[in-house]
Amino acid sequence: MIYQTPRNYNPIHQIKFMRATYPQFKVRWKSDFEVEFVGSLRVSERFPTYIVSILYRSELSPIVRVLKPELVEKPPHFYHNRRSLCLYHPLNFKWMSGKILAKEIVPWTAAWIYFYEIWLKTNVWYGPEVQHTTEIQQN
Repeated sequence: MIYQTPRNYNPIHQIKFMRATYPQFKVRWKSDFEVEFVGSLRVSERFPTYIVSILYRSELSPIVRVLKPELVEKPPHFYHNRRSLCLYHPLNFKWMSGKILAKEIVPWTAAWIYFYEIWLKTNVWYGPEVQHTTEIQQN
């Protein structure tokens, strides 16, 4: 599928892209501007299948949560107050409605899962990361 940017994508566009790229994700409308996608990701035969929730919120950053399996307490690269994955540093990437979940957020979620599974075995995070000198603002 060819993705066009920049453009403002609404929830209908996001649903279209997700269905074309990740048909295993189911859609739940939360409001006129919020859509939740729930589906499975398996990044390797060596690792379990993960059930994730991605809440699309138009101009606000998506909220990505792992529903199953249960994560360990205080995993790395995780917003503990909202129980969601930290997929990027806000200074390096700005979410906007011209971005596509299926192109950016889902692959980053799969990468997070992969590095999390490696971290569980080694206690070393091998994925990309940025040192946080101040509290990250979440939107």
